[in-house]
Amino acid sequence: MKLQKRNCRTVYYCQFVRKTPIMDDDGYETGEFTVTYTDPVPIEVNVSPATGTAQMMMFGTFINYDKVLLTDDMDCPITEDSVLFVDKAPEYDAKGQPKYDYSVKRVAKSINVISIALREAKVS
Repeated sequence: MKLQKRNCRTVYYCQFVRKTPIMDDDGYETGEFTVTYTDPVPIEVNVSPATGTAQMMMFGTFINYDKVLLTDDMDCPITEDSVLFVDKAPEYDAKGQPKYDYSVKRVAKSINVISIALREAKVS
């Protein structure tokens, strides 16, 4: 099964790099972390308009997700630690952190296609 190019659109993903603890003025860890991601990378994928029963069975019945990405690129580097810009262009906050709109819930690989379940993220 191959995806038709006319059904694909460009989305951007950022890969997780590391989680760094935040220190207070005395040099002690505060218990909070700063997460570092790579710069956004474009990828052509098929984006589902909404969730449905057919897709729910693919990932199991207890996972909660909002959209599904499909790609026939079996070398797709998106993992469960990746974040994505699907419905908006890449942008950053004042601290340089990406203001992504989706995070990855699950990645399911078959012989010819990779399905990626996404959950909408509230990043301010």
